[in-house]
Amino acid sequence: MTSAVTNQAYGDAAEKLAAETAASTGAQLAVIADEILTVAGLLRGQPRLRRALTDPSRPAEDRSGLFRDLLAGKAAEVTVDVLATLVAGRFGKPSDLLDATERLGADALLTSAQKDGTLAEVEDELFRFGQIAEGTPTLAVTLSDISAPLAPRVKLVGDLLDGKALPVTVRLVQVALEGLGGRGFESSLSRLVELTAAKRDREVAYVKVAKPLSDAEETALAAKLTTIYGREVSLKVDVDPALIGGVSVRVGSDLYDGTILRRLNAAKQAFA
Repeated sequence: MTSAVTNQAYGDAAEKLAAETAASTGAQLAVIADEILTVAGLLRGQPRLRRALTDPSRPAEDRSGLFRDLLAGKAAEVTVDVLATLVAGRFGKPSDLLDATERLGADALLTSAQKDGTLAEVEDELFRFGQIAEGTPTLAVTLSDISAPLAPRVKLVGDLLDGKALPVTVRLVQVALEGLGGRGFESSLSRLVELTAAKRDREVAYVKVAKPLSDAEETALAAKLTTIYGREVSLKVDVDPALIGGVSVRVGSDLYDGTILRRLNAAKQAFA
């Protein structure tokens, strides 16, 4: 979602969702989020429908009316109202409607966790699952294989996380499997970690070290990064002995690599 018109359509729908669910519980909002994500799945498999719902030659009322007819009796009224607002907006290209619907569903899930007071836990669970997948090559390949049917991969995630993660976390991992905004699984999962942190008004700092940091070292690093970025920072620490020593920190597109491994590689390149 990069175009201004798409951002405007998403913003209008997000405001509608916030207004109509202000009094909803976390559980109620999670149901609405699941309905939105189900619609996203429908749009993903129906390119002709995406084109019809984003056709700039059709009035907004016609497009939202078509959408309402499509979902009549199949979703909650608030879900239909919010997505009809989204469809009434303008989009740069048909795939932008899918991206906006996915993002809206993911954000609704995060808001449900926020209402339940479990947002920080969801953030940590998403990151930890990403580490597990990355550290298990066969699992990473299986989950990232977009040529494989989605259902078995969804079931695999459900089995792996059963009783070990919150329902919101499990659903978000499933969103990552489908490819948030056209991304691959790993990139989608990282994006969801960042969206969760943003919901908590935090930046995400991916930290790689050769050995675990002490509590004091983590606190000092977080404080330093908070000063640099002007907002609280959520540290995601990955221990990799191959780094030998030092620390690597990535915040967005900024990379601070002070590891011994990087220095050794630089020295090798210089001699070569």
